[in-house]
Amino acid sequence: MPAAPSPAIEDYLKTVYAHTEWQSDPITPSVLAGKLGVAPSSVTEMVKKMAAQGLVQHVPYGAVRLTDAGRERALAVVRRHRLIETWLVREMGYGWDEVHDEAEVLEHAVSDRLLEAIDDRLGRPARDPHGDAIPAADGSIASEPFLLLAEAPTGHAGRVIRISDRDPEILRDLERAAIGPGSEVHVTDVSPDAVSITVGDRAGATVAVSPAAAAAIWVTA
Repeated sequence: MPAAPSPAIEDYLKTVYAHTEWQSDPITPSVLAGKLGVAPSSVTEMVKKMAAQGLVQHVPYGAVRLTDAGRERALAVVRRHRLIETWLVREMGYGWDEVHDEAEVLEHAVSDRLLEAIDDRLGRPARDPHGDAIPAADGSIASEPFLLLAEAPTGHAGRVIRISDRDPEILRDLERAAIGPGSEVHVTDVSPDAVSITVGDRAGATVAVSPAAAAAIWVTA
């Protein structure tokens, strides 16, 4: 049996997976370095190490892609991260804008036994507080057609699938506007300064969503 990956390898695998979860362009070493906040030379060495373990495919100066084995391990850590976020919100009183960094630490420490207990206690949730699908224990993960709210045309109607958790301030702003995963939205106007939408059954009331927020919201296509 292969050795369990180190926390650093888990972070790399999760980052490579997450980069293409919501768009199709593969990740490059320079982008990987930026996302992880490490030097390009460190990425080069780690990618070589992961390639030697059969976790990624990479050619010099080219994109980094997960192998089947790498994807399996990436989904395992993604599952831990998203279940922990869900547990922190539902059971520990955290806000959805507070859980990402906490889960980044705990995902490397939680045993499979504890993770199974958390999943069972939560009722086998399908999505985390931000709408990201939680991989099943067998590695399967749900998906559906989507587009960014920032790219939706006037008149588009859909359901919010997912909101990026990278900017806590955006999460707080959206929470105040009653916009979250599952919200039904209708795009009423698109301009360089904002995307105007109606939300749910708000009787025609409009909400102006900033470009940054619109670029962090995925809706059904």
